[in-house]
Amino acid sequence: MARISKKHTLTLLRWLLLGSIPLIWSLLDHYGKLGFFNERSMSWRFIYRWERPAPVKIIYVDVDSRSIEDIGNFPWSREIFATVATSLVDIAHVKAVGFDFLLSPQGIPEVADPAKVKAGDLKLTQFLFRPATPPVVFAASFAAEKLRGLNGREASRAFPYITSDQRSDAEIEPPERTSFYRQVGRTLLAVDPPLLGFIDTVDGGMRSVPLFAPTSIKVYHHMAVELARLYWGLPPDGVKIEPDRIRFVRADGSQVASVPLRDGQLLDVNWFSAWESLENPRIGFNIVLAYAQLLDSEKPEEKESAVKFFAQEDFKDAIVLVGPVDKLLQDVATTPFDDSPVPRVGIHGNLLKTIISGETLRIPPVWTEPIITFALTGLVTVLAVAGGSRAVLAKIMAVLSMGVYTMFTFSLFEGSLLVLPLVGPLGAAFTTSFAALAWDILEEQRQRGRIKGLFGTYLSPELVNRMIESDQDPKLGGHEEIITAYFSDIESFSGFSEQMTPALLVELMNEYLTACTDIVQEEGGTLDKYIGDAIVVMFGAPVPLPDHAYRACIATQRVQLRIVELREKWKSEGDKWPPVVLGLRARLGLNTGPAIIGNMGSRSRFSYTMMGDNVNLAARMESGAKALGVYTMVTDATRQACEQHGDRVVFRFLDRIIVKGRTNPVPVHQIVCLRENLTDRRRECLDLFAKGIECYLQQNWDAAIDYFQQSYPLEFSRPGAYPIHEITPSSVFLGRCADMKKCPPGPDWDGVFKMTEK
Repeated sequence: MARISKKHTLTLLRWLLLGSIPLIWSLLDHYGKLGFFNERSMSWRFIYRWERPAPVKIIYVDVDSRSIEDIGNFPWSREIFATVATSLVDIAHVKAVGFDFLLSPQGIPEVADPAKVKAGDLKLTQFLFRPATPPVVFAASFAAEKLRGLNGREASRAFPYITSDQRSDAEIEPPERTSFYRQVGRTLLAVDPPLLGFIDTVDGGMRSVPLFAPTSIKVYHHMAVELARLYWGLPPDGVKIEPDRIRFVRADGSQVASVPLRDGQLLDVNWFSAWESLENPRIGFNIVLAYAQLLDSEKPEEKESAVKFFAQEDFKDAIVLVGPVDKLLQDVATTPFDDSPVPRVGIHGNLLKTIISGETLRIPPVWTEPIITFALTGLVTVLAVAGGSRAVLAKIMAVLSMGVYTMFTFSLFEGSLLVLPLVGPLGAAFTTSFAALAWDILEEQRQRGRIKGLFGTYLSPELVNRMIESDQDPKLGGHEEIITAYFSDIESFSGFSEQMTPALLVELMNEYLTACTDIVQEEGGTLDKYIGDAIVVMFGAPVPLPDHAYRACIATQRVQLRIVELREKWKSEGDKWPPVVLGLRARLGLNTGPAIIGNMGSRSRFSYTMMGDNVNLAARMESGAKALGVYTMVTDATRQACEQHGDRVVFRFLDRIIVKGRTNPVPVHQIVCLRENLTDRRRECLDLFAKGIECYLQQNWDAAIDYFQQSYPLEFSRPGAYPIHEITPSSVFLGRCADMKKCPPGPDWDGVFKMTEK
């Protein structure tokens, strides 16, 4: 059985984790945890669709603050409701009247006059139970009955949904706790009014409404259902409840309308307009009551004005909804069109419009939500993480895909009232693609680190960083840059190879090259290459360094001091190393100037390097240092560039030479040491040598010889030590002076010395 690679395992794990995100969103949506966001998205859809013309004439009679001022505080005598209802039905000839009030005896204060209360109840009872039952629906609400559970605690019973195990025990108020009365002989009996519709909504919201509620007493219909039945003139049994819909049928069995139900009981309200809209004609309850009372006036003109008021075309064949609108009555809530709470009576009007128009919201089956969620998430995520040359276009397409889906859902809702899931799919697509991008970023950072680790051992870390950040493939070519070129080489390295085994030689070179490379890179240098024991470094490229010459000079002295420490370390390791190792010394050369920097080589293999005359001159400084008896030699260009950034480096002028392959003389200097390591002995040596050079250039050979003889014993060839070496600058110039004294160069001599070796 083939083993699954680590890469494939991580890929599989990645997609499993990403796949769990849309699953979580689907579960959150299924269990109603996204309710707030789903409501907001529905509100945006209604606002995008905007208002629709009312399919049925509905007039709102507002119990507002002015009505309360004119009539008095609650509770009102029920004679008032009988008076208004009688006028609307008998004079205005409205189709139906709905009272959004709970006429419960619990609302009657103890101080009320019982006689007046009974008189008002009798007036309303006489109206409701007259021979021709009036088309008036009074509101009912399910009471929260207190139950005692097994744990002894009380809990409120919920609304009697058809899925409830306790639906048969639910209470409704009225009729059990109402104060409607019918007079039979001399006896007043509490009765169920002819038309009763409950007004409960789902969890007190304004979006979904149960159209019926089964109880042990009977199946109660919502007020809007009863008002729609009256509007169509259907008999009391004209409402047929089926598993997935409510049908409105005539006495002959023909169907007037069919309203689909969600979850076998609920209807989602199709909101036709905002509360403050021309589609919602409104009038104050106090005005209607005033005209209704004028119908009994003894003054003909008052009675005529009242008849004329109720004879308005606006009332004819309309449905009138009477309800509280004053915010102090606390019967307000927000709607898709209204962010600020508005009267809840508006929900009955919009529910009526939904039922009568047949324009019900189309809710797709539950199983469509996860399918859409996973499909959109998959598309957006694949586009978001797409790489290659079209990665940016793919990411734009990912964003556009979510935008297109959003506009599609809005347009589909506007045209067909189909409610596709929005919050879950968009949330899943966004979070999953974001997680995938975050994963890619982390993986990219890991790969960058890996690339740096791999190529940083072969190339300069700065060069690797530039290659990664540029996101471009390396190409052949170069450009001119002012840099400081650095060359170093071990003195008499061939002797090392002869006296050491290959393994020991490799160990020595790795330790030496590591120490030197670390120092030059700490000073900002970029490793160009190793050539055997030689180290080639560039300062100032590819990362620009304004003080590259200064840094290069500092690096040479740190390297020389580190070599002294290495020799002491090797010496302490006993007989492991041959004597030649304990005397290891390196020569270093620097030059500053323009050079060509870039990728050099063939199309199949190249390296980032430097070339040009100034680079060659730096190499000549390293090789020519031996002829002048020093271990760090630089050109005058390097010295000048270095001294522009500080005086920490101590230089000694050596000579003006013409290196092999060039025609122009070059002033060269020795880097003696760093300022903090300059001793009195060295300072004295430098003073005497400088005077000797001055006499040498003036062809005062005897004086020059005298100064060089004094500086010779003070010469130094190793940092931190003062051994006399066979070749030093003083010994070199002692020899030259002796030769010049024997064969004077002539009066036109310019002091330039021509090198015959590289």
